Amino acid sequence: QVQLEESGGGLVQAGGSLRLSCAASGRIFSIYSMGWYRQAPGKQRELVAAISSSGTTDYADSVKGRFTISRDNAKNTVYLQMNSLQPEDTVVYYCNADVRRVGVPGLDRYWGQGIQVTVSS
Repeated sequence: QVQLEESGGGLVQAGGSLRLSCAASGRIFSIYSMGWYRQAPGKQRELVAAISSSGTTDYADSVKGRFTISRDNAKNTVYLQMNSLQPEDTVVYYCNADVRRVGVPGLDRYWGQGIQVTVSS
């Protein structure tokens, strides 16, 4: 199996910054796309940012210019640098990864357990 462990969430004042990390572990052969999603209570999970194995990135319009996604392939880790945080960014963030496991054909998508980010006004 594969596990994704998120860290770096917490409470910050409006205008502040946080850096989320998500480390993948397990019987990993390779990781393709990695990304961050967020989900507010009663709403669908939405894409925040994604990054391919070659470094191509994609962002939600609401975070462009404020958030930056990056990854360290040697560490199987994806990061989300969040700057200029606003109260509307308060929500649970989830990382995901499309993983090819050792000895198993095809890709499987894995999710982290979610991490709370709270921005006070």
